[in-house]
Amino acid sequence: MGILLAMQGAVAQGVLWSVMTLGVLLTFRILNIADLTVDGSFATGGAVTAVFIVHGCNPYFSLFLAFAAGTLTGLCTGLLHTKLKIHEILAGILTMIALYSINIRIMGKANTPLLGVTTAMAQLQKAFSLSPNVSSLLTGIVFSVIIIVLIYWFFGTEIGSAIRATGNNEHMVRALGVDTDTMKILGLMISNGLVALSGALVAQSQGYADVGMGTGTIVIGLASIIIGEVVRAKHASFGAYLVSVVLGSVIYRIIIAVVLQLGLKSTDLKLLTAIIVAASLAVPVLKSQMPQKHAVAVAAVKSGDDK
Repeated sequence: MGILLAMQGAVAQGVLWSVMTLGVLLTFRILNIADLTVDGSFATGGAVTAVFIVHGCNPYFSLFLAFAAGTLTGLCTGLLHTKLKIHEILAGILTMIALYSINIRIMGKANTPLLGVTTAMAQLQKAFSLSPNVSSLLTGIVFSVIIIVLIYWFFGTEIGSAIRATGNNEHMVRALGVDTDTMKILGLMISNGLVALSGALVAQSQGYADVGMGTGTIVIGLASIIIGEVVRAKHASFGAYLVSVVLGSVIYRIIIAVVLQLGLKSTDLKLLTAIIVAASLAVPVLKSQMPQKHAVAVAAVKSGDDK
């Protein structure tokens, strides 16, 4: 019974965190940028939504404000990288470090509880007499579906196609007259906006926002993306790719829940996540090397027979 409840909570959290994974996907796979800003922008989304809800703001409107705050963090990273020519990874680290202090400034302290205030999940839970996990799950599904549809539509437009092309071949796109700096900035803004939105959803679901809630977000996002790529079909469409990323986030959370139920300490979760990411990245490389090693072995055997 305990593991079933843990699985239910894991699925609900996986769907909420999948919004963050979709944001990481935009930079990591589409723009080919490992953006470390997300560790800070995730907490920014939680901080913004918590502060506004505590001061009486509508919880859904606070999600919009969190998204807007996230786009500003992406704008900062984009300007550092494109205008000041700071390396993309270092630009993300600088913004992430700055956001730690900014997030404390937003909340006025290290964490902000949401006890006794109305959140989006609490409204749904009260209206339909649902459990906390089910209300979080339904909220996450609705937001995930809407975001997948919007991403699929946007990247079919001229601007979206230009962003995708910038990630594929920046030099060719620049030769065609496209301002690749603007495309990078726009992609980083959308990505961090989604990450902040996910942080806001998670904060409302767990009932508090904390300045350290975004620690390790980039690694969790990468793990979810890689797991999603493993389960998707080989020649899946872009829409199916987005859905597989959401499934990857859910599967990742289920793995974590099962491992915790089996007795692993919560302090070892970061190590487990790192192992999952490293193993997932290593498998394709090992697979590609196997035919080459087999061919070399066969050639060696044949040369020995000839002698």
